Formats: sequence, C-alpha cells, structure tokens
Amino acid sequence: MMRNAAIVATGSYAPENVVKNSYFNELLGEDVDTWLQQFVQIYERRWCGENESTADLVEKACIQVMKNAFLTPDDIDLLIVATDTPEFISPSTASVVQDRLKMKNAGTFDLNTACAGFVTALDVASKYIISDVHYNNILVVGAYAMSKYLNKADKKTVTLFADGAGAVILSPTKNNNGFLQSKLSTKGEYNGWMGIYHGGSHHPIDAQSIENHDNQLKFVKKIPTEINPKVWSDSILELCERQKITPNDIQHYFFTQININTIFETMDILGEDRKKAATIMHNYGYTGSACIPMALDEWVKKGKIKKGDIIAFVGSGGGLAFGSAIFKM
Repeated sequence: MMRNAAIVATGSYAPENVVKNSYFNELLGEDVDTWLQQFVQIYERRWCGENESTADLVEKACIQVMKNAFLTPDDIDLLIVATDTPEFISPSTASVVQDRLKMKNAGTFDLNTACAGFVTALDVASKYIISDVHYNNILVVGAYAMSKYLNKADKKTVTLFADGAGAVILSPTKNNNGFLQSKLSTKGEYNGWMGIYHGGSHHPIDAQSIENHDNQLKFVKKIPTEINPKVWSDSILELCERQKITPNDIQHYFFTQININTIFETMDILGEDRKKAATIMHNYGYTGSACIPMALDEWVKKGKIKKGDIIAFVGSGGGLAFGSAIFKM
C-alpha cells in the first residue's frame, strides 16, 4: 500500500486566566452576558497572562502532544505553526519553540491563512509525509493569542476572541487509515473586511496607528452570514463525492468555532445530526486557528473518537481563506 499520513496523537493548551462574561458587563457597562449565552453560547474564555504569548501556548501544546505520542523532541522532523498572531513578525514562532524544546532534528516554518491555518497546515504536513520518506513525525500546531490585539472598547470583537493552542502529530501509515481528501480555497475579495491591518510593511506601527487602534483586530465590514454555511457544506459534499462516501459516513465534524449557529446550519444543510459536530466555544471562546485541534483533543480525551472513525475538518478565516480535509482514524 502507498505511504499515507495518520494523526497519531493530539494535545492542547489554554491559558489559566479565565475571563467570564460578567467581566464584559462591567467593562462595557451593559449586559452582554445574556446575549453571549443565548445567541453564541459562549460562557467564558481564556486569555494569556501579561507575560504569556503565542510561543508559550505553542510550547505547552507541543509538550502535551509529544507526551501523548510517546515521542521526544529528537523524534520530530518538522514543526509547523499555524497562526496569525505570531510571536514576532520575524523570525518564525516555530523557530522560537524549536529552540526552547531542543527539537534539534526539526525543520520549522509558520503558516498564516488566518483561522483556516490549522487545516491548511494539516494538508501541507500530510503531503510532506506522503511524498517524502525523510519526514516521519510532523508536529502541527494551531495557535492563537488574539487577546493581545483586542480593542477593549469594541464590543464586536472583545467578547468573542480568546487564546489557546492545539496540536497533532502526523506519522506514516500503510494501514487503511489516515489522510483521505482535502481542499483549500479563498475568496480574496474579502481580504479588507476583517483583520489586523497595521504592523506589516503596508502600514508599519506608529504612534498614530496605536492611538487609532489600527494595530488591533477590526471588523471593517460585516461578512455575509451565508458564506460559511455554503462554503463549509459545499466543501464537505465535494470531498465526500471524491471519496465515494456520504456525509452520514463521517462520524465527527470539526468546524471553526466562531459561531455555533453557523455550525448547526451547516449540519442541517448536510442533513446530519448536530451532535456529530464538536462545539467547544462555550468555555474557550473563539480561538481562531487553535479551535479545531483543541476541539479534536477534547473529543479524544472524552473517548469520543474511535479507531476507524472518519472525521472532517473545515476551517475558515480572514482573507477569506478556507480549508477542509477528511481523515480516517
């Protein structure tokens, strides 16, 4: 059989600093807790401590996933960090973590497709393993420290976004499991609708950009609510058609956790039980490129994932970027 890439372990880390909805009632001077609970089902989230940053989250998720895989840092051939809240603009967050954990045999790079980053990195890592026998253990991390970029007076962002990291290790397999299908796509016409638009080469940070909060996350325009359910469901249906399966053959769905209603709408379009879709925003808020691997790790810890299960990943984020993949565990 052909060499394939299998998910052999999961891990995750969320900061210890728990921020409950009641904090925002005081911060914003109005009752946002009721709306958050009723309409997006977020009850609390985790934010980095003052001296905690993206590399810290990645490092702790890496330690956890290596422990679960019974591997050491020496065993890792490649470390990919998917994030749009990097430790530095340059060098990569992955290089920082490689040094901290002494992964002396690992190549590294960061990957940024916003909140579609983890699924994109999963796709890239799978194809490394499938195509090159020199890669045997690839560690993929989705990480998010968006609390560092929030305007605390902006109700649209400050109540939703949170921090965390989730990780998987991919290794070769010749069994009837592992990577099955994937698809990446982008609607680049929306690139100016949501993001952090100062701090790069187009708009370097200066005193005026800080004063105007231009170095923080902004929703410039409201992204149409129908985009995600349509793209997500279309992606799943296309991958199923390629694999000659149906959505009902998929046991678990892991979507970007930005909006529980978008997840439910997608499951309804597919004609699938909503309970098949993982939801972890309740206690973690929205953790961007970390949310899908964090949800996977939660399901693994709870014993919900069984050998032979087919699982689907669909991520979406600013750009607008989309990534989807299906694996057999």
